[in-house]
Amino acid sequence: MSTTEAVETQHKVRVLYTAEATTTGGRRGHGTNPEQLFATGFAACYQNAMIGIARRTHLTADDSTVTARVGFGPIASGRFGLDVELLIHLPSVPDRSAAEALIAEADRRCPYTNAVRGNIDVTLTLV
Repeated sequence: MSTTEAVETQHKVRVLYTAEATTTGGRRGHGTNPEQLFATGFAACYQNAMIGIARRTHLTADDSTVTARVGFGPIASGRFGLDVELLIHLPSVPDRSAAEALIAEADRRCPYTNAVRGNIDVTLTLV
């Protein structure tokens, strides 16, 4: 197997679920904007990753909260970009090192962090 084939195999997704959305009018629409939707999806996905990992490691994260702050703005040459901060509250994991380990493992597991790694700055903040 070549290096290219190995990389492609490593990133091949076995799709379990597909979401679909259609838009017209771009940002001229009303209501929720794309950054709010991205923040909601990111927070929910990250929290779900933490809850699953916590259960397997005999911790409780069911009462956790994840608040995603998605920033939008210019980056260079007329282009725009995003940055993300996840504010993570783990009240049932009082040991800071255990909480940090859980957060690090969720960062490796969450599809959103895997999708944006290297493209969007993501700050993980334990609160």
